[in-house]
Amino acid sequence: MKVLVAVKRVVDYNVKVRVKSDGTGVDIANVKMSMNPFDEIAVEEAVRLREKGFATEVIVVSCGVTQCQETLRTAMAIGADRAILVETTQELQPLAVAKLLKALVDKEQPGLVILGKQAIDDDCNQTGQMLAALGDMPQATFASKLEIADGRAIVTREVDGGLETLSISLPAVVTSDLRLNEPRYVTLPNIMKAKKKQMDLLKPEDLGVDVTPRIKTLRVAEPPKRSAGIKVPDVATLVAKLKTEAKVI
Repeated sequence: MKVLVAVKRVVDYNVKVRVKSDGTGVDIANVKMSMNPFDEIAVEEAVRLREKGFATEVIVVSCGVTQCQETLRTAMAIGADRAILVETTQELQPLAVAKLLKALVDKEQPGLVILGKQAIDDDCNQTGQMLAALGDMPQATFASKLEIADGRAIVTREVDGGLETLSISLPAVVTSDLRLNEPRYVTLPNIMKAKKKQMDLLKPEDLGVDVTPRIKTLRVAEPPKRSAGIKVPDVATLVAKLKTEAKVI
């Protein structure tokens, strides 16, 4: 069984994001970029499935600029077998990415597709669900545990009321949550091996997909700065301020 994993290059989660002065977007010039943390968990899970003997090959896919090759090399250092980069300078929105992944699913015929539940830059949480709809495949989102048995995926997912366990037929789409696993530390020998692994470069036109953006961002702004807190001498003053100034009671 092949496992296809989608990964995204995002601003590193340790970086304090700054908005451009003209309000057109986020400033990523000279900013550290890395793999989306949820996608890293997805890669780790796919590699573990291969190590357990459930998968024969792990293919990682990324869509975006040339620098996404670095993200794919990191995924191959974790243990993926080969990579595919759909290269474009166009802004990619979730539906466009889902269409690109659908074309690659048709081409590679994987038994399982794993994605991060969302990217930490746009927080859309849409691509996995859109891919499942486009490919008419079963889906299990927010997975905190994944098992393969008898040609089915047994997925424990986190819901508001606790945990829900689903049994879905393969091929299927699974999106990973934080508690699915803890990604392994990437060693230097594996980084060197990753440089020799196969990476295929494609364009959206090669897959017959139109990636023209359908949503226009009008303005990006930082949240308003919070004012400093104050100390009050007693409870009566606190209650009075909550009533008259904060107006929360």
